[in-house]
Amino acid sequence: MIEIKQYEEKMKKSIDSLLEEFDAIRAGRANPHILDKLKVDYYGSPTGLQQVANISVPEAKVIQIQPWESNLIKEIEKAILVSDLGLTPNNDGKVIRLIFPDLTEARRKELAKDIKKKGDNAKVAIRNIRRDANDAFKKQSKANEISEDDLKIVEDKIQKLTDKYVTEIDRAVDDKTREILTV
Repeated sequence: MIEIKQYEEKMKKSIDSLLEEFDAIRAGRANPHILDKLKVDYYGSPTGLQQVANISVPEAKVIQIQPWESNLIKEIEKAILVSDLGLTPNNDGKVIRLIFPDLTEARRKELAKDIKKKGDNAKVAIRNIRRDANDAFKKQSKANEISEDDLKIVEDKIQKLTDKYVTEIDRAVDDKTREILTV
């Protein structure tokens, strides 16, 4: 039986992963998603920041983090400082504020290059999935499990899926690049 659904799901996961990476790239505006991967030492175990604090965006360039326990302020500050966010936390004893400075032109261009590189890596992942799918169907063809005609049909379907997801990646890269370069 010819089953291409699993390969489409893998391609979709590659796109989802890319979009998550893009969410973590800051564009000068406060986006709480940049904190998604941040872990805080909570009673000896690394815990996601969203599980130990309330995160809000009171202004366009400020993220406010209000820990549920005041003893976590130092831990949260430490996690932010050792991360690659490039932000310095300000705390008043109760809440931590992250203030987003305007991005310099050089930093915007650097981020745009990084976005393009992440997009290229996602395209490579999609093409690798296409190769794996084609190899699997060629094996089935050699074992006479599917006909040559079926092999051509399924290879065409896989190529169409590949083209669809590569186009989706290009669109996501263009959108994020435009967002970053807009002052």
